[in-house]
Amino acid sequence: MYRYDEFDHAFVSARVEQFRDQVARRLSGELSEDAFKPLRLMNGVYLQLHAYMLRVAIPYGTLNGRQMRMLAHIARRYDRGYGHFTTRQNIQYNWPKLSDTPDILNELASVEMHAIQTSGNCIRNVTADHFAGAAADEMADPRPYAEILRQWSSVHPEFSFLPRKFKIAVTGAPSDRAAIQVHDIGLHLKKDAAGNLGFAVYVGGGQGRTPMIAKLVRDFLPEEDLLSYVTAIVRVYNLHGRRDNKYKARIKILVHETGVEELTREIEAEFDALRHGELNLPDSDIRSIETYFAPPALTDRPEGWADLARAKKADAGFAAWVNQNVAAHKHPDYGMVTISLKPIGGIPGDASDSQMDIVADIAERLAFDEIRVSHEQNLILPHVARADLYEVYSLLATSGLATANAGLITDMIVCPGLDYCALANARSIPVAQEISTRFGSAERQAEIGELKIKISGCINACGHHHVGHIGLLGVEKKGAELYQITLGGSGDENTSIGEIIGRGFEPDKVTDAVETIVDTYLGLRLDPKETFLAAYRRVGPQPFKDALYGEAAEAA
Repeated sequence: MYRYDEFDHAFVSARVEQFRDQVARRLSGELSEDAFKPLRLMNGVYLQLHAYMLRVAIPYGTLNGRQMRMLAHIARRYDRGYGHFTTRQNIQYNWPKLSDTPDILNELASVEMHAIQTSGNCIRNVTADHFAGAAADEMADPRPYAEILRQWSSVHPEFSFLPRKFKIAVTGAPSDRAAIQVHDIGLHLKKDAAGNLGFAVYVGGGQGRTPMIAKLVRDFLPEEDLLSYVTAIVRVYNLHGRRDNKYKARIKILVHETGVEELTREIEAEFDALRHGELNLPDSDIRSIETYFAPPALTDRPEGWADLARAKKADAGFAAWVNQNVAAHKHPDYGMVTISLKPIGGIPGDASDSQMDIVADIAERLAFDEIRVSHEQNLILPHVARADLYEVYSLLATSGLATANAGLITDMIVCPGLDYCALANARSIPVAQEISTRFGSAERQAEIGELKIKISGCINACGHHHVGHIGLLGVEKKGAELYQITLGGSGDENTSIGEIIGRGFEPDKVTDAVETIVDTYLGLRLDPKETFLAAYRRVGPQPFKDALYGEAAEAA
């Protein structure tokens, strides 16, 4: 993983001291909240419903045991003993005191972490496939390119005050695990006919009030042109993006209103003026960055196969966990472990300080000191020998981290909702907890198979409900909470926006509605291998409308 150089250390330390002075002036009354707001947002500090919130950057979701241990320490010393992992592969703390935030940032700086550009109208944390560098299906590791983009975009003088926040995601496998088509820029690593690496470039995706799927503007961009082309895109957006209406300020609206053909023409014209200039990436620079992401020295461990078979036979819980939470690695003697942060009935995405410490311990001792955060709010150990899986499982189980539900109905993406967020209209967490409890049995989840539920407490869609197989959106109607249901969304390589299925449901009826949808799917699927999404795309919304609304659906 990337290590800070002298510039990074000096820059982050200077930013901490600058913010310390700003906080002192705010606490003394010298700065008003209005004057302080843009300053705190530049350092990842939000004012939430009940308290300040601090969002810490985890670039492309990669960190080591020492950094995870620091996150645990901050939760323990400055918060209420936990942190919340987010869909941008970051972590946020919901209860820090404003007076403590400079000390928190200083402690983060000691392990090469910060909160810069986790908020504001700038280029946010660049995200990537959480299995990067380990997945068996990977074309190339996307993280070196994410790191190049991180360095380029950090406090970029031209792009620090964009019309609106800007999000970039990179993936390097045919299976898109980074949801690139719902980002402002999505980059998909591929090879041309000659075997050269480059990118398919997507522009204008996003969720929120106006969900849109990104448009392909370049089928193949050579890797050396990455910064020139991304600069061209952001420059065109910065010039033409709307600043008069924040709800229409994202690049997706510019793509929609301008038209993809005209916008592509402008991007290409800007790119022509930039290419072969100072932003051109020399091959030596790319290869140098790649060395930071060299895979660990994985020794052959063929004995792991027999050990694994014996352990699975002896322990049914372990067998279920391996089958659901361990994915194929490039090296046949290793696996990629998903640590579910979705315990049955728990709060999705939360991890306690002790849990973070245990993950750090396991990573350092049994997983080559590498941890990932997924945009689905789980943690990943990307390199675990099959011979060590049972020990890893046993250690995770002692801390409630061995839930075998990765990709199943209880593995939900959920925003903090009205329990924390000042923008929310409805609670997300209690709804998720009730659904998780209802469908929590291993047998029930196995029967249903792959099904992604995603829940947002407001139209800003921080819970990615638009791309949930089942999406739940909390809205306010006449002073009461109501939950709108969408079906058929997906954030993978076949991205789709879910369809609104009908009128909303009261909080106490949401879980029953989800169960009706699930039972309808089980009744109409062709065989147990047909997933919910495949069945929905085959039959369409009508059977689900009929089941939920009866004659009202026919009348509609």
